[in-house]
Amino acid sequence: MLVKIEGAAVQGIDAIVITIEVSVDIGASFTMVGLPDTAVKESLERVRSAIKQSGYIFPHRSTIVNLAPADVRKEGAAYDLPIAIGILAGAELLRPVPEQGTYMIMGELSLDGSLLPVRGVLPMAIKAREMGFKGMILPKANAVEAATVNNLEVYGADNLRQVVEFLAGNEEIEPTTVNTREEFARASTRFEDDFSDVCGQENVKRAFEVACAGGHNILLVGPPGSGKSMMAKRLPSIMPPLTLREALETTKIHSVAGALRRGTSLMAARPFRSPHHTISPVALVGGGNNPRPGEISLAHNGILFLDEFPEFSRGVLEVLRQPLEDRTITISRAKYNVDYPAGFMLVASMNPCPCGYYNHPTKACTCSAGAVAKYLNRISGPLLDRIDIQCEILPVPFEKLSERGSGERSESIRQRVIKARAIQESRFRDEPGVHCNAQMSSRLLKKWVKLDDESRKILETLMIKHDMSARAYDRILKVARTIADLDGSPEVKPAHVREAASYRNLDRSSWGKVH
Repeated sequence: MLVKIEGAAVQGIDAIVITIEVSVDIGASFTMVGLPDTAVKESLERVRSAIKQSGYIFPHRSTIVNLAPADVRKEGAAYDLPIAIGILAGAELLRPVPEQGTYMIMGELSLDGSLLPVRGVLPMAIKAREMGFKGMILPKANAVEAATVNNLEVYGADNLRQVVEFLAGNEEIEPTTVNTREEFARASTRFEDDFSDVCGQENVKRAFEVACAGGHNILLVGPPGSGKSMMAKRLPSIMPPLTLREALETTKIHSVAGALRRGTSLMAARPFRSPHHTISPVALVGGGNNPRPGEISLAHNGILFLDEFPEFSRGVLEVLRQPLEDRTITISRAKYNVDYPAGFMLVASMNPCPCGYYNHPTKACTCSAGAVAKYLNRISGPLLDRIDIQCEILPVPFEKLSERGSGERSESIRQRVIKARAIQESRFRDEPGVHCNAQMSSRLLKKWVKLDDESRKILETLMIKHDMSARAYDRILKVARTIADLDGSPEVKPAHVREAASYRNLDRSSWGKVH
């Protein structure tokens, strides 16, 4: 008897429908075709044991399993459950036979018949709704994630026997429901860390506010213990909240990567990824034999924090250049390409020199002459060119340490950031793919940043005085536009230009040359 069960495979961050065809006939062999990988081929032993442990008889007959379309590689153990259901139905041990197109079925089987969670459930559920399936049957651990998709019945099961009895009509499984908007609204304002915990550092807080308001990449330069990492970890609390569209896209990426926490329905907070400086290029951008999203894609719609920036290998840092520009990363293989989104805000921190105490107010730098400039040169000019704000940070004076908790709360800063972002969304509503000032092209920069004579003279004087490079010019204008938005000013004023120019510390010719 021939039976067809519908499943899915993940390609990139989207899913395609896979039909599991099972033919059970006279004979005593088992064949699996349709480009399965090793994990899929090994499903026979898991399925055999699960069927027996669930109280059913594994049919010792000629069984052919075809995974269609045959030219798409099938990976992982998520096909265990549909294969088991197909074998039982093909051997006429399951009545009535599941009607094709009614349910999408996915799940990994343990040897005792229990169901284990699988990756990529959210894009699968989206595809199931798109293709008109009535519902989806999957492990209970994945039910909340799939239930995020509206107008789709999601049934979470504990084991194979429960699924078989449900399909046979002998047992009810309560469908999982999630009020997506309510859960999203409740979780989007929860933050463990707050900027009110930060003592002093008002200039750095302001730089962070400007960076978040305009989506600008930012680099912090300061000695050990000055609070670089502490403040960076608080950035999500002042970022504008995710929209439902952004949350869905972000959750899909984490679902495909297997990085979604158990029981999570929808990611409500912007992701904050902080990989160690020993990370490999593949782990950062994604890929591998079975391509998965890397750290830059897991940081999509959020923050990628690179601590000890110059300590990352040159090869790792250089692969950041293209994603920072294009906001996407393409993984190329011989037979296919996979595109992963990579629209993140880069936040980096570094010591000013190898010993860490260059420009320190109380400790002397022990580095040799030229070591400061050499240390900075570990970061290439093209990469540094993509960082709009470069902020120098100094240690907090002792008298400020007793003021813990007296600073401005993150919520107050966040409200200003949200207002500035709303101005930019309105400004760029007719520009596809542009959502904030940091994404402005030269054409948009000329259109939206018009300097008066005083502002132009100030900028010219500052650039000549500090011998700033030409690449700093556009960056200063973009940041000045953001500062004007924070002030609610339609025009960029001299004060905005001055503040924006103050965020280009590393462009000054004097940096690293005076010891």
